[in-house]
Amino acid sequence: MRRLLDRFDRAFFAEAPAERLAIVRLLVGAFALVYLCVRAVHLQRVGHLPPEGFRPIGVISVLSAPLPLWAVRGLIGAAIAAGAAFVAGYRFRVSGPLFGALLLWVLSYRNSWGMVFHTENLLVLHVIALGLAAAADAYSLDARRARALSAPPPAPHGRYGWPLRLLCAITVTSYFIAGVAKLRNSGLDWALSDILRNYVAYDNVRKIALGDTHSPLGGALVRYGFLFPPLALASLAMELGAPLALFSRRVAVVFCAAAWLFHLGVLLTMAILFPYPLLGIAFAGFFELEKMRDLRRPRRARPA
Repeated sequence: MRRLLDRFDRAFFAEAPAERLAIVRLLVGAFALVYLCVRAVHLQRVGHLPPEGFRPIGVISVLSAPLPLWAVRGLIGAAIAAGAAFVAGYRFRVSGPLFGALLLWVLSYRNSWGMVFHTENLLVLHVIALGLAAAADAYSLDARRARALSAPPPAPHGRYGWPLRLLCAITVTSYFIAGVAKLRNSGLDWALSDILRNYVAYDNVRKIALGDTHSPLGGALVRYGFLFPPLALASLAMELGAPLALFSRRVAVVFCAAAWLFHLGVLLTMAILFPYPLLGIAFAGFFELEKMRDLRRPRRARPA
């Protein structure tokens, strides 16, 4: 047992450069900030809805009645301000956890008024994990201030490694849970029958009836039933095999590619957009992103 724990400790708390974690902070934080700004008008509209439609979920369950409109708008504005500080790495020990808490609150409050947008769950969990880590020790205003005070540059350390491993663990767990849910609801029939085909057909027919954006490609493909069992099996294998990505870099690359293709397929066949994974940001923790900086540097000519 001790050997197993030591092995886990070495893997989970493996050293990583501060720059790698900082790049992930910039990517995840920038996406979350833009997402909030783009949806700000929509998020505050719930303040105009009848209170009878309020069904609090998650952290919002502490409320017994809706918030006044000024409070809804104030919290959205505070989340945007905290998000800007998160991205800039300003006073990160405060702005990091604060942005995670406000993002969780604002999006949960919106989801307490009807349809739950599960596409936001992974983003919120990643922001919270980064907000609790030393993710602003590089490429940040805090790091610039530390350099001005003659502090040495941060060396690779486990405190920069464990947040990245945690982000990866959160990512693969979310896909694994989706795979388990498919098995619990449908069993192996998910991959051996027309369940996926029926989902695609129903989703597009419903959207056409409601005048919503639908996928002409999905409507055309449902005529060919033989296509869907292999696609369903591939998606199930990707989701149930996701935890293996934590133990092998090569498997991680395959998993990230498979998950990206899965979301691309969902977009093309059902017009459902998962922007966070489709942009690749959800998988940023799996890669040594700081090495991209070195690739951009011109190589010096060797002396003859």
